[in-house]
Amino acid sequence: MLGRLAKWLRLMGFDVLYSPDIQDRELIKIAREQERTILTRDTRLVKSRGIKEPVFIESDDVFRQLLQMKDVLDFYDSAPLGRCERCNGPLSAVAQKKEIRDLVPDYVYHNFERFVQCQVCANVYWEGSHYRKIREKIEETMRVSKAQEEEGRN
Repeated sequence: MLGRLAKWLRLMGFDVLYSPDIQDRELIKIAREQERTILTRDTRLVKSRGIKEPVFIESDDVFRQLLQMKDVLDFYDSAPLGRCERCNGPLSAVAQKKEIRDLVPDYVYHNFERFVQCQVCANVYWEGSHYRKIREKIEETMRVSKAQEEEGRN
């Protein structure tokens, strides 16, 4: 139910586990063992015993979800392109462009110089228009959040 939020947070560099089919019991066990915070829209799960400070996500809209997460996470510490949006694996710089030749479209290979690759699933990322849109959305979230903070002080 929070797959889009998980992807956005991963793209921002946050370590986010997401499994849409996981049972509540297993989710709680993993959260305890790995000292993770549970984000959910499930009111029953929030009330479950054994969960340490779960975060109930109030909106269905991913932008509003990001605004809510701004209060939980320090977005200033985010590291865009730090995690794979698919599997949550860490990303690392590709040393030689030729290493990823067969993994990206020709246009991308010939028009970009810097790439990062997931150390787990080998997915490749670059700073194209998708990356710029992500940065813009993050910056917009920061602006809206700051405006709300200032509005609350007045």
